[in-house]
Amino acid sequence: MKFIHSLLIGALCFSSFALAEPVQTISADNQYYLYTGRIDFSDKKSPQLSWPGSSIKANFTGTSLAIVLDDQLGKNFFNVIVDGETQHPYVLEAKQGEHTYVISTALKPGKHRLEIYKRTEGEEGATHFKGLVLDKDASLLKPPARPKRRMEIYGDSITSGMGNEGADNGADHLLSEKNNYWAYGAITARNVNAELHTISQSGIGIMISWFPFIMPQFYDQLNAVGDNGSQWDFSRWTPDLVVINLFQNDSWLVDREKRLQPIPSDAQRVQAYVDFVRTIRAKYPKAQIICALGSMDATANPTWPGYVKDAVARMQQENNYKKIDTIFFPFNGYGQHPRIAQHKANAELLTAFIEKKMKW
Repeated sequence: MKFIHSLLIGALCFSSFALAEPVQTISADNQYYLYTGRIDFSDKKSPQLSWPGSSIKANFTGTSLAIVLDDQLGKNFFNVIVDGETQHPYVLEAKQGEHTYVISTALKPGKHRLEIYKRTEGEEGATHFKGLVLDKDASLLKPPARPKRRMEIYGDSITSGMGNEGADNGADHLLSEKNNYWAYGAITARNVNAELHTISQSGIGIMISWFPFIMPQFYDQLNAVGDNGSQWDFSRWTPDLVVINLFQNDSWLVDREKRLQPIPSDAQRVQAYVDFVRTIRAKYPKAQIICALGSMDATANPTWPGYVKDAVARMQQENNYKKIDTIFFPFNGYGQHPRIAQHKANAELLTAFIEKKMKW
């Protein structure tokens, strides 16, 4: 199922659709922006967003709105949600370099709500947010309250939302149809009113990926653009709940492609999973951990879910691993990346599980 939305391919710039003068730019370091995600604030006037689901919220006044972005590769897409219009957001296609994107010149006078949400992921590059352009007499207002609950998710293309807006019988590799906002993790976080950090990369695995680096080498980065030396400071933000949905790419590359040689034994596969979960547990000793898998073909048979079950069962015998469970999203026979309807179904399962487990 493809959501109908207003797609601004080649988003409008001043050169083609100008704001009425006079205007003002509200710098990105203004205290009234609410940032979410692993965002690089080394330059506070130009924070860098790279992870899927990274977002900026703001409340403002006025009748016009434009956004200033400096995009690394010209491949990123953003949802621009004004006044809660999530079903039909502006979809902004970022051009390479710094540009000003006019979102509207005809807003109703008064107060407005804004969310700028990164649909795409690190492989599409990073984006610097430079601020908002508003009417001269407009202003930013106090931002919305930050959710008290915190949730983090580690995953691959499923978690990123790869191809989820594609037609059921169409391709699912188009960047314009990758929308993390409607991925199961993001939907679940909204369902339980939790702030979410999404640490995902299409094609990544625990033992092997479709590229040279794996999640144990990637999970701790500040910047999501490839394998790099950036380091996230885990003391900055601690989740109450961590969801891990990995092994889909391992299952394909190990069993089908035979790309990991020598082929790991069952015990080695379980141990690799245990090692990664222990790495996360070391960062978050008190968090509830949910080890998930699905809903692509890794759950088509019991083999790979069995590895996850065995790993979790072993850890549950240890004193500091009592808060760990499993959930599996069933494979429905669809041969491509999950579409939004499947993400919503998976989110229903995960939401119910979390509400019971966390008492949320």
